[in-house]
Amino acid sequence: MRRPAPAAIGAALPLAVTMGEPAGIGGEIALAAWALRRRTLPPFLMIDDPARLAALAHRIGLDVPIEPVDGPEDAAAIFLDRLPVMPLPLPAVPVPGRIDPRNGPAVIAAIERAVALVRSGRAAAVVTNPINKRALYDCGFRFPGHTEFLASLAGGDAHPVMMLASERVEGGAFRVVPVTVHQPLAEAARTLSTDLIVRTGRIVARALRELEGIAAPRLAVAGLNPHAGEAGALGSEDGAVIAPAVAQLQADGIAARGPLPADTMFHADARATYDAALGMYHDQALIPLKTLDFHGGVNATLGLPFVRTSPDHGTALDIAGKGVARSDSLEAALLMAARMAANLARAAMRAETRDGQPIVAHG
Repeated sequence: MRRPAPAAIGAALPLAVTMGEPAGIGGEIALAAWALRRRTLPPFLMIDDPARLAALAHRIGLDVPIEPVDGPEDAAAIFLDRLPVMPLPLPAVPVPGRIDPRNGPAVIAAIERAVALVRSGRAAAVVTNPINKRALYDCGFRFPGHTEFLASLAGGDAHPVMMLASERVEGGAFRVVPVTVHQPLAEAARTLSTDLIVRTGRIVARALRELEGIAAPRLAVAGLNPHAGEAGALGSEDGAVIAPAVAQLQADGIAARGPLPADTMFHADARATYDAALGMYHDQALIPLKTLDFHGGVNATLGLPFVRTSPDHGTALDIAGKGVARSDSLEAALLMAARMAANLARAAMRAETRDGQPIVAHG
């Protein structure tokens, strides 16, 4: 049997966690997750400055022994006793709540190193702490956010898709995907196309199969306009753009429904009828998720040749260093990343058994 690709063998390896913005809450929620939940969390490895983490743990009153390591190979063995950290020194001592652009290159390097570890088969998945994009622009960062930067690191024709998910919502897992993301609403409506919806739906369906183990994923596709256009009375996009996309997804063998009125898609009975909901613009998808589980949502990037998750919140500079930041979302991101990596490993092994060729998953 051919040796599995790195993504396929990664499930038994530690997760690679990036530092995020050093002046934000990323470091302290990682410390809190280790201190409070390490016996129930998958082993993870921080890519960070050990000195800054040790000082931060002391500042917020957490007993977290820090262990600098050369790589992830020994992380699992020491994880229950010490937090393993691959050293990435910061040129400026971080002050909570105060961004220092001198630390920007290290923030970027942490992401690059995490991706390299996963793609080389040394770590299971990438889990990113929040960054402050404006602070990185002076360092040559030219991407709208994490998602686009990760796609560039993946290379090829990767088409990243943002999925927000929660395991804590009544009735089971709740997943939402915005087809257009960080755009003004008027621009999102102009950007929306049948091809974009189809491409997104295909990536989501494949990811649900390979990363979540759902054999026949069900997609609910929201309309753009009120009442999904009211048969054209409230806008033409639902019939002219979205309905043909749903028809194409159905022709592909994907259980897709829509366009559906968005105002009736997110109550408990409706959520039970699908595995993921596709919203046409950012807030249409994210408001329901953040309303139902503000603290425990996870951002997962689909469409990449490796698993990446992240807490569904920002850097929270206003509360950084105060020891009050909640680690729920990071803990959920760690658990989801480990589960996705394990499912991806099983999918790759099944593919090898079937045809002797490892798969490259788009998730």
